[in-house]
Amino acid sequence: MHRADLAAFLRRRREMVRPGDVGLADGPRRRTTGLRREEVALLAGMSVDYIVRLEQGRSSQPSTQLLGALARALRLSDDERAYLFHLAGHQPPPAEGTARLARAGLLRMLDLLGDTPATVLSDLGETLAQNHSSMLLLGDDTGHSGDRRYHVYRWFTDPAARAVYPPEDAEHHARVIVADLRAVSGRRHGDPTVARLFQRLQAESADFRRLWAEHEVAVRRADRKTVVHPRVGRVRVDCETLTTPDQRQKLLVLTPTDAESRERLDLLRVVGLEDFPAGTPAR
Repeated sequence: MHRADLAAFLRRRREMVRPGDVGLADGPRRRTTGLRREEVALLAGMSVDYIVRLEQGRSSQPSTQLLGALARALRLSDDERAYLFHLAGHQPPPAEGTARLARAGLLRMLDLLGDTPATVLSDLGETLAQNHSSMLLLGDDTGHSGDRRYHVYRWFTDPAARAVYPPEDAEHHARVIVADLRAVSGRRHGDPTVARLFQRLQAESADFRRLWAEHEVAVRRADRKTVVHPRVGRVRVDCETLTTPDQRQKLLVLTPTDAESRERLDLLRVVGLEDFPAGTPAR
């Protein structure tokens, strides 16, 4: 662990990130154009004291989980993230691990979208990052572990995942999800992660087996959905997807289709996240 270099790198990167770059207000009484330590701590989900000790070169060795959180908070590029891991005495994540860390460019776009619900997803449907508006509409999906990280797994094994949408739309969504997974399995043929997920779905869901046997293939690019929210009712949204060149990550943006849905999204920002614990979908 190279404490002095790590401390200098973190300080410099913090100073280079403007509050607006990460969705924070740029108040009038700032002594620096960069982020404050407490803002980095908030974004990374760790204590201010630990940030201070890291920047002073007197911390214990950070875990890979903490490094990943710091990389997201500071919007590090892939090369900068790998450098951060090396300075902290860790090997950078392998290809699969890197794919589970939201790319810096997508995170910046997520911040710029502001009040528009948006989510960064892996190609297997794991939520890598959400903005505040997305959490208000769909719940916080960043805290799942194991198989539940993947939306396709939750859809076919947990009725709560389907309750976000009207019952009459369930068949359409199921077909879209399975067709997209088949496209991913073709691109990542022989990938053990995809193979294990497929085997678990085959074993646990007859509905998945039925749809998989139909051999429908379609990458998810655009769609229209109706989200059923307990506070504001039905919200109709258009779904647009921006995919990275390697097709391993995508930015999903939800925009209201009509004035009524826009008004309900505005109301949702007022009522906030009350009654929705982390990891529980808003239904």
